[in-house]
This record gives sequence, C-alpha cells and structure tokens, in this order.
Amino acid sequence: MTRVKKEVVTKTCPYCKGEGYFQLRLGGSETCNCCNGSGKK
Repeated sequence: MTRVKKEVVTKTCPYCKGEGYFQLRLGGSETCNCCNGSGKK
C-alpha cells in the first residue's frame, strides 16, 4: 500500500502541487514552469 501512495505523490509536481499553475498575489494565475501546466512531473 505504501508503495502505491509514494508513486502517486512523486507523479505530482512538487512546485504547484499538481494544479499546473500558481495563484498570483495581485490576481490571476501563472502556468507552472516546472511541469508546463500539466501538474505532473
């Protein structure tokens, strides 16, 4: 069971937490440069 959970966690981009974008403080959003907006590593 723990192996499956670890695989799922590593597939998600650590910078945007799988969302594919960042919320900007001034409003709007920006595509994550690490995963190019896919949300996956």
